[in-house]
Amino acid sequence: MGPKTKKDIVKIVKERNVSFIQFWFTDILGFLKSFAITPKELELALSEGMGFDGSSIEGFARIEESDMVAKPDPNTFEFLPWSPTDRPVARMFCDILQPDGTPYEGDPRYVLKRLLQKAADKGYTYYIGPELEYFYFKNDEGVEILDKGGYFDTVPLDLASDLRRETVFALEDLGVQVEYSHHEVAPSQHEIDMRYDEGLAMADKCMTFRVTVKQIARMNGVYATFMPKPIFGENGSGMHTHQSLFRGDKNAFFDPGDKYHLSGEAKSYIAGIMRHAREMAVVTNQWVNSYKRLVPGYEAPVYISWARRNRSAMIRVPMYKPGKEEATRIEFRSPDPTCNPYLAFAVMLAAGLKGIKEGYELPDPVEEDIYEMDLAAREKAGITSLPGSLIEAIHQLEKSELVREALGDHIYFKLIENKHIEWDRFRTHVSKFEIDNYLPVL
Repeated sequence: MGPKTKKDIVKIVKERNVSFIQFWFTDILGFLKSFAITPKELELALSEGMGFDGSSIEGFARIEESDMVAKPDPNTFEFLPWSPTDRPVARMFCDILQPDGTPYEGDPRYVLKRLLQKAADKGYTYYIGPELEYFYFKNDEGVEILDKGGYFDTVPLDLASDLRRETVFALEDLGVQVEYSHHEVAPSQHEIDMRYDEGLAMADKCMTFRVTVKQIARMNGVYATFMPKPIFGENGSGMHTHQSLFRGDKNAFFDPGDKYHLSGEAKSYIAGIMRHAREMAVVTNQWVNSYKRLVPGYEAPVYISWARRNRSAMIRVPMYKPGKEEATRIEFRSPDPTCNPYLAFAVMLAAGLKGIKEGYELPDPVEEDIYEMDLAAREKAGITSLPGSLIEAIHQLEKSELVREALGDHIYFKLIENKHIEWDRFRTHVSKFEIDNYLPVL
């Protein structure tokens, strides 16, 4: 289906005998929130939105200012493929508004829409193609794997190919175009890659993706997790994020005369991501566990650099294929799949646009394996590293004018507050590692 009007939605709901319409939105941490309305409320909801109490939503309003309105976006109307066929359930993503109809500054979707408009004002359309990795486990109580497969393995080592196939079918039913799926490097680790799309549409698709992967797993009696580093000694799960800017139907990142086939805008965009990567880290890698993935030796980028072939670099520029100018893009490899996609895409875009506006200079690519370089060699090459812990990332965020401007004061300060609470809980927790190693000898 193409773009949908309010009239289209009302007609479809009546013809298909829809039982409920779920309204989806996210809190500042990227957790999906939902409530359902009946078809009788649909016309009013489409024209005015539906009121709800925002005081219990993380990062939303305080109790004394809790009235919020969820206004559905008709273009996001889709049927949930796991609902009954005779009385189907549909869903729409919502924008969150103040009671007076103005956008709510705590709505992550609004944050991304503001940045996309900023790009549009400069003549750009922002395209994103994220690769979300995840694990299947027996249940959510431990990390008992389903298979011992590795990268691109198939049966009998890959025992979850049917799960992936069923998930792909469900995603396509939800309007998410999938390019391919495969077993990843670690045991029981998998990846399904969505075809790139415009920024807001892709953020919505990321939320749909995570729900669908988990729902199909649950229906098959197993558990799917996007936790960045669930298994000690194995690769963690990342969200390599391909991105580009277009002017109309022309890729603004492509320059046929450049030795890398990169335009000046593309180079400054990359330089923007590199310069601001440390201060963006809380948004792209927001959990204590995120920094257990970002360590050398497990294919996760730690060092701030760019390259064409080198997958130890934080940013990779896929090699140009003649006749494929529209595919010229950058791949930002440090984010993980538990980020809030609306906020993550917003700060990436903000950093890239800042680089273009200020004409940031891009250093030379680093094609050597950075993991094999010692500290002196990295310092000579001007290579710095991403934060090594959540608290280090928080301190970087607290100094960031760019991220504060991109997120707006409300979300910026709420996020800092939330992450300090998480860090305090973590640093005061006594782990099994400490009991096993210190109790017998101290």
